[in-house]
Amino acid sequence: MPSLNVSFSDEELEGVRAAAAAEGKSLKQYLHDLGVREMHRKRFVAGATAWADRLRAEFDAAFPEELPPSRRGDGTAAA
Repeated sequence: MPSLNVSFSDEELEGVRAAAAAEGKSLKQYLHDLGVREMHRKRFVAGATAWADRLRAEFDAAFPEELPPSRRGDGTAAA
């Protein structure tokens, strides 16, 4: 299984160790989970953005008062 060596300053390592201890995890497990969690977060955000983009026109048509002033097309400028 691939592995990775990561360098930290003494202060950074102290903070990471404290965060791992707060979650009841070893330093190795904490750093592994942190990377995996970030990967999942990015996938979620990308999916949510795509979902919102697909529904934007329908939402805008149903709730025109929620459009930002710059997109209203009535000449109203943002303050």
